[in-house]
Amino acid sequence: MTLRLTVLVVVFSMATLSCKKDDPDPVEPPPSEESGPDLVFKFQFDADAPRLNNVGQPDEIEDGNAGQSPEFNSISAHYIELAPDAWTALGTGEILYKGPETDAGGTDALDFDQSILKPGGEEFIRIPLSEIESGTYEWIRVSLSYQNYDIEYLFNGSTYSGTVASFIGFNTYISSYEIKNESIAVNDDRLQGYWGFETTVAGWTETTTGQAPEGATTVPNPLFASAPIEDGSCVVTGPFDTALNITGNETDDIVITLSLSTNQSFEWTEVTEDGMYEPLDASFQPTGEVPVDMGVRGLEAIVSQ
Repeated sequence: MTLRLTVLVVVFSMATLSCKKDDPDPVEPPPSEESGPDLVFKFQFDADAPRLNNVGQPDEIEDGNAGQSPEFNSISAHYIELAPDAWTALGTGEILYKGPETDAGGTDALDFDQSILKPGGEEFIRIPLSEIESGTYEWIRVSLSYQNYDIEYLFNGSTYSGTVASFIGFNTYISSYEIKNESIAVNDDRLQGYWGFETTVAGWTETTTGQAPEGATTVPNPLFASAPIEDGSCVVTGPFDTALNITGNETDDIVITLSLSTNQSFEWTEVTEDGMYEPLDASFQPTGEVPVDMGVRGLEAIVSQ
């Protein structure tokens, strides 16, 4: 193969496997045989983990903002890839899962209607180990697409609980979605950072929706120097706590716990700088205190085998 042809192959691979438009058809794991064994993925949420920025460095809350660590109800992911080392470019590792997409909204988008939503600690997906290339993997990439969690807020001097539905994929087609008890109809695409909020106060239910600024969603990638990912991507990169070794001779399942840092991951703009989220205060209108960053703050993959 000539140098020119090699370069073209690499460029084509990166373009077609990014978390943007022109993605290939969905890659769904084949059905697992009863005998297994499988690679099993679960999520967990850690409010005490380091709070990282987009390049994987410790990060403080931006001046004029405040944040809190939400209590997660469910999460969804669109893409899972194993990377052998820190120089493995996006799309050139072992791609295990890629969820359905649609152009029903006019552009390429994640299909929320077909998303897998799971709470922490519950099995998210399993892939037969026989279908995975043997080797040692030190890093993992996970494209997170949807989060649903509870947060606290202040209203008329009292603290209440509300629920946030947060869409952090690059672009998502949503027919409708349920925040907690209330359903919101969309029937269109929504860009990264779209959110819905629901709360009930004294028997009165309030729902609001909004859109965080473009580029405001944090997506940590500690490998930014050796394996960069395009801005606006939803692909979070993290290390394994112990390198994942696939031999092809496994007899038991291997469980991967995707531990996400939720350390003040729900961040909003402050009107009154008191560290409390106040979305319903009429005196703050027309803008109010609104979410600005709902990205997770780090990823570590914990291996149990």
